[in-house]
Order: sequence, then C-alpha cells, then structure tokens
Amino acid sequence: MTYAKKLYLIAAGAIIVLSAGSAFAQGEGVYRSPRPSNPEEEAKRKPVDDAYKALMEKIPDSKKSYDPWGNIRSKATTSSKQRNEVK
Repeated sequence: MTYAKKLYLIAAGAIIVLSAGSAFAQGEGVYRSPRPSNPEEEAKRKPVDDAYKALMEKIPDSKKSYDPWGNIRSKATTSSKQRNEVK
C-alpha cells in the first residue's frame, strides 16, 4: 500500500470518527437538560431575578431607530413611498 493511500485512509477515518462524535453529543441531550431545582438555590436566585426584571423595566424604549448607513444614503432613497414605487 502506498503512502498516499495510507494517508487517505487515515484522513477518511478521522473525518468519520469526528463527525460521529458530534452527532452522538447532539443526540444525548446533555446540554438541554435543566439544572436540578434546589429550593435553597431558588430562594437565593429569586431576589436577583426580581432585581434584574425591575432594572430592565427602568430602561427606556428606543424611539429612534438606529441606521448606521443613514449618512451615506441620500434622503430620496430612504422614503418608503419611493421604495414601493420601485417594486
């Protein structure tokens, strides 16, 4: 057997083994399983969650949309009326 054929077989085997390993990890559901709920941990986590929710409610809603290309485009191309006419 030549060196090139051996190298080809080794590479093909490595690809098969690596792809089978990732498929096995997806099927196990290891990453999807929730943490076991402990009443003591939940009692510690609840004030933190409540403080986070209260803080998120204090953040004002953005009234102006952010358009990073707004300075580059001309004003004539940004109106919705003209966009509908082009279609």
